[in-house]
Amino acid sequence: MGATFTTFGPIHLAILGAIPVCGGVLAAIERRVSTRHSVLRISLAIALLLDSIVWYLYLAARGWLIFPDSLPLQLCDVTLCLMILALLTRNPAAFDLAYYGALAGTSMALLTPDIEEHSLSLSTIHFFVTHGLVVASALYLVWSKQARPRSGSVWRAMLAINLFAAITGAFDFAFNTNYMYLRTKPQNLSLLDFLGPWPWYIATSEGIALVLFTLLYLPFWQRPAKSEA
Repeated sequence: MGATFTTFGPIHLAILGAIPVCGGVLAAIERRVSTRHSVLRISLAIALLLDSIVWYLYLAARGWLIFPDSLPLQLCDVTLCLMILALLTRNPAAFDLAYYGALAGTSMALLTPDIEEHSLSLSTIHFFVTHGLVVASALYLVWSKQARPRSGSVWRAMLAINLFAAITGAFDFAFNTNYMYLRTKPQNLSLLDFLGPWPWYIATSEGIALVLFTLLYLPFWQRPAKSEA
């Protein structure tokens, strides 16, 4: 019998603990070895990109890539794309959105994973590898001092996530899907279970997102310099 996965079980806790360690190790390597090059950062981007390509090829080969399902319309999917762009280019706008998406969104998915199987199947392993690497990449870029969220990024991130939710919500309505869980909560245990029924959990999530984004920006906040008299 193969190993089984349970939320907050030993395997889950080990994965959660390994992610910041991975980010820290990558940042340490960057500072000591590859500061003048981009090998590590580009390699991370390529790893995330290849992981996504292989996964969608796998879904297509199994006949599971069927419209309108399996499209990259979850918030974590967008965060993944933004993180790849941030790793490749260090574009400040891409990093701003990827930073908040990873540490306030993808990390929540890691805490309460929406996975159908409780065995260490390929889909379960892919879920944790992809989501874990996205979070570790955000920590790596910050801890190696290659990127940081800019002033005003909290409000830009809130605007971006609401625009994406509006587009995704229209798609959900048109095709009877449930991307971003805008129509109903996930079947597995999630943080949304504590935020009230539909549609109130969506409104509550807005407030929580703003609080989390603000807390994530606090380490980078600088008091404006006083003007001389």
